[in-house]
Amino acid sequence: MKTIAYIIKSARLNQWYKNLLIFLPIIFSKNLFNFGFLPQLIFGFISLCFVSSANYIINDVIDLKRDRLNPEKKTRPIASGKLSVKKAALTAIILLVVGLTVAYSLNNIFFLIVLSLFLFTQVYSTYLKHEIFLDILGIALNFILRAVSGYSFIQRDVSPWLVFCTFFLALFLAIGKRYGELIYLGEDATVHRKVLSQYDEETLNSLLNTSTTLLIASYGIFPFFSEYSQRVFYTLPLFVYLVFRYTWLIRSGSVVARHPEKIIYDSKFVFFGIIFTITTVVLIYF
Repeated sequence: MKTIAYIIKSARLNQWYKNLLIFLPIIFSKNLFNFGFLPQLIFGFISLCFVSSANYIINDVIDLKRDRLNPEKKTRPIASGKLSVKKAALTAIILLVVGLTVAYSLNNIFFLIVLSLFLFTQVYSTYLKHEIFLDILGIALNFILRAVSGYSFIQRDVSPWLVFCTFFLALFLAIGKRYGELIYLGEDATVHRKVLSQYDEETLNSLLNTSTTLLIASYGIFPFFSEYSQRVFYTLPLFVYLVFRYTWLIRSGSVVARHPEKIIYDSKFVFFGIIFTITTVVLIYF
């Protein structure tokens, strides 16, 4: 039973929320209540989750020695030795095979996107994440592949503005993560993550300011070029508040910067996030 628990922890189910990006196209193309698309999208989400978990496990195996030096990551099952590399590798293979099989059963385009996501993540884990700027751009591209995958089910052209917004959102989160890691790890930062030796607080501050501006600007412009969601423009004040709130959490040294999934513990962000989501759906559909 403990082995299963360690496998589940290594699979990082708490990171599956990233794959919800697959549903963005159906929401902004005004197809949310077209229930004929939902079964395939749900299975697509499951496929992405399985492949993502395989990637997380493989990454933990690759970073085994480095994770053992990190105060937060050293307790992970693989780094701590609670889950052997052999069992972890076998689990990753099973998750990958199942995930790709489900993707292939849905449609060829989605399968190619998911396969590309897996292969690109391996390139990121072995090379890109160690190179300044390429590491955060790699994360952004990873997010874009997730969002674009949803278009393979709804028979619509890919919206360039949805891609832009997703890209800048991912860039914003990635820069915030690097900023949070640099502040939290201090002088030992380079020991835990090689690329942090190439960053400094001033550079990350500048990148964070730039990404915040681009994110808000892209969201503000997006409605004017959308066939289905022009009235989303009225949610801009709520969106700006959420971005400002998250930026404040990053700069204040919150754990949220390093672990975005923990944003659910910030009651104000959650409250306004719910209002923003409901308002967006209402404006698009009603």
